[in-house]
Amino acid sequence: MTSRLQNRRDTAANWTSNNPTLAAGEIGYETDTTKFKIGDGTTAWSSLAYAYAAGATGPTGATGATGATGPTGATGATGNTGATGPTGPTGPTGATGPTGATGPGLLVGFNAQTGTTYTLVATDANKLVTASNASSITITVPPSVFSANDQIHIQQIGAGQVTFAQGSGVTITSTGATASAPKTRAQYSACTIICTASNTFTILGDIS
Repeated sequence: MTSRLQNRRDTAANWTSNNPTLAAGEIGYETDTTKFKIGDGTTAWSSLAYAYAAGATGPTGATGATGATGPTGATGATGNTGATGPTGPTGPTGATGPTGATGPGLLVGFNAQTGTTYTLVATDANKLVTASNASSITITVPPSVFSANDQIHIQQIGAGQVTFAQGSGVTITSTGATASAPKTRAQYSACTIICTASNTFTILGDIS
């Protein structure tokens, strides 16, 4: 730029001065503004503007240190529930619990009688007592032996018909012809003696 201006120095009226008067086309340097100007024949001359090509971009500087971590943002909404996973293996079987008490009416054994008379005993509770004789048989229900809910099952398996008798202080009820002393109806007839209260019994089944 300096050499180009110097080549036109012969045309400059006042090369370095404040507000020089330049003819049209003449170039001068104005000292108070430190600018080169081109004259238009008056003191109202125009500044010269020059365009310079941009220089090459310098290398990128080193990355600065990482700043402090900002506060944690608010928790986002909960996403959809995923699919249920496969069922895990079955765990070991627990220990077997204690056996419950024997309930009434559960048959726990048999008592075969072949005589013509028999008096029930406490161990006959919840058993089947069979009566087998060609002649008639009498089975007595004794007092103070059985408790409420005890049951004794009787079956006539012989030809002899079974008659039930009340022990001293015992009360028997039934639908037999003689309510307090019912009989089995025929061979293989069966019935149940149920203690409903102390020394009180009812007899249900195939009786007459």
